[in-house]
Amino acid sequence: MRLGLNAVQGDRAAGVLLGAACGDALGVPYEFETRTLDGDPRMLGGGLGNYAPGEYSDDTQMAVCIAEVAATGADLRTPEALDQIARNFVTWRTDGATDIGNQTATVLGRVQGLPDAGLGSAMTEAAAALHRRTGHTAGNGSLMRTAPVALAHLNDPRDLAEAARAISDLTHFDPLAGDACVIWCEAIRHAVLEGTFAGMDTGLELIPEERRDQWASWLEEARQHPPNHFRNNGFVVAALQAAWSAINRTPMPEQDDPARKIFRCDHFRNGLYAAVRAGNDTDTVAAIAGALLGARWGTSGIPLQWQRLVHGWGGHRSADLIRMALLTTGGGRADRVGWPGCDQMMPPIDQPLMTVHPDDDGVVLGNLLTDAVESGVDAVVSLCRVGRRQFANVPAENQVQVWLVDQPGANANTAFALDQAARMVVQMRDEGHKVLLHCAAGQSRTPAVGARYAMLRAGRSGATALGEMRTLLADHGYLVNSELRSVVEAFG
Repeated sequence: MRLGLNAVQGDRAAGVLLGAACGDALGVPYEFETRTLDGDPRMLGGGLGNYAPGEYSDDTQMAVCIAEVAATGADLRTPEALDQIARNFVTWRTDGATDIGNQTATVLGRVQGLPDAGLGSAMTEAAAALHRRTGHTAGNGSLMRTAPVALAHLNDPRDLAEAARAISDLTHFDPLAGDACVIWCEAIRHAVLEGTFAGMDTGLELIPEERRDQWASWLEEARQHPPNHFRNNGFVVAALQAAWSAINRTPMPEQDDPARKIFRCDHFRNGLYAAVRAGNDTDTVAAIAGALLGARWGTSGIPLQWQRLVHGWGGHRSADLIRMALLTTGGGRADRVGWPGCDQMMPPIDQPLMTVHPDDDGVVLGNLLTDAVESGVDAVVSLCRVGRRQFANVPAENQVQVWLVDQPGANANTAFALDQAARMVVQMRDEGHKVLLHCAAGQSRTPAVGARYAMLRAGRSGATALGEMRTLLADHGYLVNSELRSVVEAFG
């Protein structure tokens, strides 16, 4: 079912898969202490799968297997959808798994070679048989991948609970694994729609009554202890507790203070740091935490440096994870202009912009009409929605998209997103790239971020930098909105 979301809710929905992938890639180097954690965690790569920096592991790979089905608009409870998810799991095991848990590998191995029709039921039965034989099927492997289920059923928590448990049961038949997926998915659903973490408690209402008190006790224990208290986080309950502890016990700034470079959404970054510091299965705990943190803070609250680095199986980068998330919430359909998923976004004006930044001739200010080849750039920072092939001649790793809406009140993290955009231009320039900085028309977001860049590079005040942009772009229709002006000036 298609669910209409406002701009801020859309931002939060877009942050779910991306947040999980960022947590995953951040935790990869430290999984089971493959590398000593010195200072804050970094996306260094390595780990158990010899990953590239920013590459996500099996946690996000399996989430993608679900998201590819969810993005078609399918009801994930149906046999057809479960068959396709099961097929994706089997294909992933054969063709793309860089790492795989013992329990998941055993179940998928049992159904290898079976036909697609009925594969979901066969896989569920294989998982049930493993549970009957061993009694130990409560690993964290279904919780780590569950986030897309929440996006597929944002409109109905009961449907969500059914889907979360059915998909968990494909490989993890222990009821505790299903409970954990239900609780976490409800927390994600609530965070996307309401912008709070209160869904952790309301999720208890969606699991069988006989286990609610026990789960309430486990959640309270997570509030009382730091993440590294739950070291046995290969067990699904401990993994959830470690992730929830990292989120709940990480301080959240009361308000943005741009002049001091303090932002409320710093909670996203610091929460993931805490999740990685839980130790042991670091990528999984951080992926679990990242999905809920992304649902709360949105794409605009995720550091752009991480968004630029994240990639993995399926050839997916940040824009692809965002696309799958938003198609899922849209019932498998793009919006009226074809986004996300279109090759090109059409510009709102017919006047191209290609103006050199007054403080740096290696930065080109532009709009959706700007030709990357003609302008000679090899890196792009987009402040608006772009098509999948909008800048086909620029390497994918040098394309960064910023969630920044040109409408006062329509952004969850205006100051952070604007500052991150300017700092990404700084980073790309320091790497030697010539950078195109653009929005749709080049009239509001582009000069606002261009002004912030002047503050960082040339030491301008906000008012002076904005005045510089106004003079430069006077003939192009300089129209920086009131919120963006106030944010630029607030940086001091």
